[in-house]
Amino acid sequence: MAVEHAGEYLLQVRDLSVTYSSTHGKVLRALDRLGVQIRGGEILGVLGESGCGKSTLANALLRLLPEHATCEAGAILFCGRDLLQLHKSDLRSIRGKEISLVPQDPALALNPVMTVGTQIAEVLRTHLQLSQQERRARVNELLQDVGFDKAETIYDFYPHQLSGGQRQRIVIAQAVACRPALVIADEPTSKLDACLRNEIMSLLAGIRERCGTTIVVISHDPTLFAGFADRLALMYVGQIVELGPTSQIFRQPLHPYTRALVQLANTPLVGGERSSGRFAVIPGEPPDSCSVRIGCQFEPRCSERMELCTTTQPREIRLETSRLVTCFQHDK
Repeated sequence: MAVEHAGEYLLQVRDLSVTYSSTHGKVLRALDRLGVQIRGGEILGVLGESGCGKSTLANALLRLLPEHATCEAGAILFCGRDLLQLHKSDLRSIRGKEISLVPQDPALALNPVMTVGTQIAEVLRTHLQLSQQERRARVNELLQDVGFDKAETIYDFYPHQLSGGQRQRIVIAQAVACRPALVIADEPTSKLDACLRNEIMSLLAGIRERCGTTIVVISHDPTLFAGFADRLALMYVGQIVELGPTSQIFRQPLHPYTRALVQLANTPLVGGERSSGRFAVIPGEPPDSCSVRIGCQFEPRCSERMELCTTTQPREIRLETSRLVTCFQHDK
């Protein structure tokens, strides 16, 4: 996506391409010339099916990609600094202090042999000049902020003594401990029931309101974003195919892929599950990321495809001042 009014944005991702190399010599393209700009103080939702590159984007923003991943091109500008060009020591001073990640699985992210309070305090010890007493007081304050009534007791708990929802609150407390400018939450509710999902999303919204924190929330669940995210980016096969205010996207989706996901969000629940199943409204499968497709990547699954879609890649179209879409239906 094109860069707009650079001074307004906390983070700008420009033409970012990321590939993974397999042991069989194949190259999988996870991000394909992806661009997005994130305003200071906003909540941006990133929505897409599993495997579309959402988590790769989250890890790329913090340069936490595995060794077999390669950033082939692009730039990630945070407060004017290109994170892809920074030395590792400079990155370590930014991670956790200026940009932080809420991981997808707290059970794996937390150290099982350290108390949760100690693990939060470790973030403070790494980045802030605080005494042990000050760190303990700050951790208790953070635990209260994320919804623990008995913070001093919870401080000495181990991860296995907490429920899934409580562990999620702990990793959120870790992420916001140093009051970072940007928090990236990767599938923060994927392992929680509906009630806990709402609580976690309300918690993140409250952090934005209190601290002015910019938050990026990544999810496969379209129901998560209505009434929560300011803007929504739709990802498909490593690209953003639609971007705009969340309320407008749910009211009038422009891309056929977006329409399918909105239809899923509006599918009635049966016994707590969507009657059509997750993403069952979209026929077919995403294309193989190891092969290069000519034309629109969504074309094989699109009920509105035209002949042009099979031979030509759609360009980014700006509609009004706040909507972006890559679809020939709007290229007039």
